[in-house]
Amino acid sequence: MRMNVRVFGKDTAIRPCVATIGSFDGVHLGHQHVIAQVVELARKRGLDAMIVTFPNHPKQVLHPDFSPQLLTTTEEKKELLMKTEADKVAMIDFTAELAQMTAREFMHNILKKQLQTEILLIGYDNRFGHDGKRFDDYVEYGKECGIEVVECGKWGEAHSSTAARNALLAGDIKQANSILGYSYGFKGVVVEGYQNGRKIGYPTANLQVEASKLIPKNGVYLVKTDAGFGMLNIGTRPTLHNGKQRSIEVHIFDFENNLYGKSLKIEFLEHLRDEQEFNSIDMLRHQLAEDEQECRLRISKTDLHIQQK
Repeated sequence: MRMNVRVFGKDTAIRPCVATIGSFDGVHLGHQHVIAQVVELARKRGLDAMIVTFPNHPKQVLHPDFSPQLLTTTEEKKELLMKTEADKVAMIDFTAELAQMTAREFMHNILKKQLQTEILLIGYDNRFGHDGKRFDDYVEYGKECGIEVVECGKWGEAHSSTAARNALLAGDIKQANSILGYSYGFKGVVVEGYQNGRKIGYPTANLQVEASKLIPKNGVYLVKTDAGFGMLNIGTRPTLHNGKQRSIEVHIFDFENNLYGKSLKIEFLEHLRDEQEFNSIDMLRHQLAEDEQECRLRISKTDLHIQQK
């Protein structure tokens, strides 16, 4: 069985390679540790270094009602993987047929025949195939089809996709960014909002973000955008009584241009405070002024200003 495989890289020709496989959601420091070992081994053996992953979350196929909260969209994941020193990124559509493949079939038919894998480097907690096999099984299957199976060194549970998600859901941006090795963020399209921010002196861009993307805990954050630094609010605007629908709104400092319909990239730098309800609009306005002052102070006291260049 041949599966639909898309290969990305400067040279997309498939040649004998050292490969690793996984979902790589977030492409965090743990993932980068595995990829570095793949690259090092590939260079020693004179082979290509290939990362094998999936554009869609396997659970979406196995459980159609599953709504993933992903650290990276497919495009973001591809971009991050392409920034590593790996030669190629192979994306395999995760289908019902693929879900039914045993580990042995996947190694024989996909890794060996389609992707010319000579060496397979497996993370210590990595499992594939619907039959849930383990490392010793992969070694045996590899011997059958000519794939040397190597287990990579441990990086630790502290650097995992789950740990990064938990940190973001707790509003701990510094912890999440330390796990990822970069500033967490997303791209959103600027859409019409309630226009309340403009009325109180803090115009905001209301962002519509891909549904599968994980959104951090409700609160106020210092962020960096394509248009400069700003403060971003995630929540339901309780003071303004706009209902219970969650919104993502960013006020960009010293910026007045129209962004409607445009895509805006957001990078989370620090958490300022939790969302709260105020007794009046004036109290909200006063708090926003304090938030802005705090953001500007944090930018001036750190090397964040360098990132704006």
